[in-house]
Amino acid sequence: MFKLEARPQASRLWSYGSPVLALAITVVIGVALFALLGKDPVRGLQVFFWEPIRTPYALGELAVKATPLLLIALGLAVCFRSNVWNIGAEGQFVIGAVAAGGVALLADKTTGPWIVPAILLAGILGGMVWAGITALLRDRFNANEILVSLMLVYVATLVLGYLVYGPWKDPMGFNFPQTKMFERVTQMPRLFSGSRVTIGLPLALAGALALWVFLFRTRAGFALQVGGLAPAAARYAGFSSRTALWSALLISGAAAGLAGALEVAGPIGQLTPYVPAGYGFAAIIVAFVGRLHPVGMVLSAILMSMFYIGGELAQSRLGLPKSLTGVFQGLLLFTLLACDTLVAYRVRWARPSKGGR
Repeated sequence: MFKLEARPQASRLWSYGSPVLALAITVVIGVALFALLGKDPVRGLQVFFWEPIRTPYALGELAVKATPLLLIALGLAVCFRSNVWNIGAEGQFVIGAVAAGGVALLADKTTGPWIVPAILLAGILGGMVWAGITALLRDRFNANEILVSLMLVYVATLVLGYLVYGPWKDPMGFNFPQTKMFERVTQMPRLFSGSRVTIGLPLALAGALALWVFLFRTRAGFALQVGGLAPAAARYAGFSSRTALWSALLISGAAAGLAGALEVAGPIGQLTPYVPAGYGFAAIIVAFVGRLHPVGMVLSAILMSMFYIGGELAQSRLGLPKSLTGVFQGLLLFTLLACDTLVAYRVRWARPSKGGR
């Protein structure tokens, strides 16, 4: 029989090997799912893991999906390392998109290029304000940030719905719930001709570098992490838990709001009820699969964007439901949680006693 035996210290090998093993198990379960659904497993894996990187255009689409996931995950990593459980990044993403869209709607034919940084700033501020509500309620009333941030996601979605069904609805849009298309001057500059990749990609990569410097090369980053790992030691060292709470949530909200601004003023080009794409929730998986490390999150964002694109392709080419994307995301998260057991425990073979016990 097998039993789990506590390790004297956490395994460094399995800290990095656990996500790889989780991905391998997810792939094996995915093969079984394709077979049960009557689809060719090899073709299914090809749709998820080969088609998204097969051509330069496909790589560009992969980058388009990975950009918001990476940006949001970077902000969430700051929260999680600080032991602040921000589960509402989706709402901060939506409000950032709403604020950015409001600025974009002010543009006309005479507006200059200055509108682009204004849109990005509006998105950042919108995300920060929405995350600040959670910080305020946690700080002043000791409200649970998990519940508050999560409930605010639904409020944000309702705010978006009110605007696109009401005052911001395009009068020339044939009664569809959407704003008018933003002026060309508001569109995020694209990096390559014939591709939808915008300046969001270098901004996300720059954010990963900035996070690495902040976490591992600054006193403020060190204080946040100490506060998360050992609150009593942080207080003894003079680090403010209140400052850590506000800093973590505002940074996370800013990152999610920036992602929302880049999305609506980039690939989407208008506000619609479908702005909430689940990026805020998927980014939680990205953060943990990437081990809350900037480099790891870059890689996991690419993997998660492959799941998004693979799900869309599976729907159109294999006749499978698009919800298969969520199935793969959930499988990856749960297998990761299971495999993380190996970080603190080792599996031992124990001979059963003669008495059968």
